[in-house]
Amino acid sequence: MKITEYGKDTVRRVLAVSLIIIVSSFFIHLQEIRFILTITVVLLLAFTLYFFRDPERTLPSGISEKTVISPADGKIVLLEEVENKYSDFFGNTGIKQVSIFLSPLNVHVNCFPVNGILKYYNYIKGNYIVAFDHKSSERNERTELGIETNEGKKLIFKQIAGFVARRIVCKVRLGDKVKAGSKFGMIKFGSRVDILMSSDTEIHVKIGDKVKAGVTIIAELT
Repeated sequence: MKITEYGKDTVRRVLAVSLIIIVSSFFIHLQEIRFILTITVVLLLAFTLYFFRDPERTLPSGISEKTVISPADGKIVLLEEVENKYSDFFGNTGIKQVSIFLSPLNVHVNCFPVNGILKYYNYIKGNYIVAFDHKSSERNERTELGIETNEGKKLIFKQIAGFVARRIVCKVRLGDKVKAGSKFGMIKFGSRVDILMSSDTEIHVKIGDKVKAGVTIIAELT
């Protein structure tokens, strides 16, 4: 199982702590306590390795420059028209929002949803309310990434930290050329991703759908 580069520092720390606990357990005479410590360490290590897994993904065939690919694994929890708070990027147009909730058991590595150039970047240091609460879109710690596609279409997507998450990894710079499906970061330990597109975008998902980063077609820009 491949481990993402964005989580190797955490994995090393968990391994170090696990080793310390196991060595320390040899100095405990009660067998029951040694057993509990061993089980705890094994479960912690197993969860850490599972959480930071980075499976290979293949883009679906037949997609175009207008196709929006899911930037995250998870479940669609919101699909509606919202207020355009990014008129400096989108212009005066209506906006649709598609929101994906990531549980701690989902793959948390994020990828770019379209080909294009990164034209907008904003980091907001916010709160940590639960990510399935729709208020988290505007209140939680997040990064906001705006891409202009090779055909001049625009979208914004957000990495939003959840209640458990405390760190967003986002390895990008303004002006970067980006490629649909290529990985650029992750949100650690439970989170949410919002995608904002013009209101005439053709959406291909519905509430409750399970999606996969780099695989599921979310929409077609028009």
